Amino acid sequence: MQLLERRVSIPTPPRNSDLIDHIRKSLSFRFVNGEIPIRLAITSVDDSHYHCEVGCLAGADGGKWPSIFDFRRRQTKNAGRFNAVFLVPTGVGAEIGGHAGDATPTAELLASVCDRLIIHPNVVNASDINEMPANASYVEGSVICRVLMGTAGLKTVHANRILVIIDAQPDEMIENLTLNTIEASRATFGLNCSGIYRLDPPLVLSASYSESGRAVGTGDGIDRLFNLLRTHRDDYDAVALSSLITVPDGYHDAYFSSDGAMVNPWGGVEAMLTHAVSQFLYVPSAHAPMMESREILFADSGRVDPRLAAEAISSSFFLCVLKGLKKSPAIVPDSTLTRATGAFTAEDVSCLVLPDGCIGLPTLAALQQGIPVVAVREGKGLMGNDLTQLPWRPGQLTIVENYWEATGILAALRAGIAPGAVRRPFAKLEPRTWREAGSAPCTAAISNIRGEP
Repeated sequence: MQLLERRVSIPTPPRNSDLIDHIRKSLSFRFVNGEIPIRLAITSVDDSHYHCEVGCLAGADGGKWPSIFDFRRRQTKNAGRFNAVFLVPTGVGAEIGGHAGDATPTAELLASVCDRLIIHPNVVNASDINEMPANASYVEGSVICRVLMGTAGLKTVHANRILVIIDAQPDEMIENLTLNTIEASRATFGLNCSGIYRLDPPLVLSASYSESGRAVGTGDGIDRLFNLLRTHRDDYDAVALSSLITVPDGYHDAYFSSDGAMVNPWGGVEAMLTHAVSQFLYVPSAHAPMMESREILFADSGRVDPRLAAEAISSSFFLCVLKGLKKSPAIVPDSTLTRATGAFTAEDVSCLVLPDGCIGLPTLAALQQGIPVVAVREGKGLMGNDLTQLPWRPGQLTIVENYWEATGILAALRAGIAPGAVRRPFAKLEPRTWREAGSAPCTAAISNIRGEP
């Protein structure tokens, strides 16, 4: 099996249509047999088309594979607790969160006004550092999509048994950097590692950029990884992956000398890999790139942009993954069991926060579920879509300048206050007239209400 990226343009849907179903139908005949979409980004929209970039798993067998477009509308909204989802899409160069765990302070701020904050690894993964908020849940991106789509739930765990899979590495020193990180995690924060497997031959992952500038990539050997994970499925609750990702010569120097302007090239193919693992095997997963060589390990990066500094001081990039997966929620894939198990579902999501301009399945799911969305201009990256063009319900979308404002919006929503009530000027709300088609004005009823004959 392989990971690959497709660029597809589909017709703009009719106004107020079911956008998810429209995209599903439009894409259904665009892929060859055996190619399964695992990740969707709408990179631009014009008058006639949605231009999409779709990560796919190719070469899958003929079995039953879940679709990323499956959708179940939530029937209720649980108001007992205020829970937000915070997303920073991987590989889009987001100003905040597009580098090395630099959205962690933002996550801390948002978490301070939430009972629970759902985040994905890209928000807080900072190589040897992971300072995610105490009330945050570390959830793989495809799983968050499924929660918002109403087809999966999250079950709190005390601790996971984590299976570690690393690439076969000819340089023993490079391998030992990863192994020592695992042992340090066991000794310092009590990681329960259920086993370490060396994948030989290793995965073949390559990073690249799409036409829109997003970080994407390709991957081979995915079937060997799946076979290993299926064989040992009873031995673990979560999967931590460390493997080499090939990038063109000069990318390391260019990345660290770019002052944060260069989109992190490794994250895109990492997201494609973990999406495939979590989507098809129903387990929490996360990935860290393995150090490529001693030459790169000992290279002097100099003083780097603060947002890149966590990567500049790391040798394995792996500890953040192990710490995040330790208590990553279990996935409840059967929507009929979520209520019985007390799982966290779409009914429990109070708000979605994300960079402005980003349209993917989480955005579309929130739109159709009626979940309030807060889009932040200061945090945006490559994606320049106009979110106001989507058919939101009145007051469902709020666009703010920065995450300070976003936190205020969340605090207002949690307090049950319309956010506009604390801003000035405070405009009048004018009534609108409604008449059924073909009906005459109800003058008699108006007269009666006034007490006239």
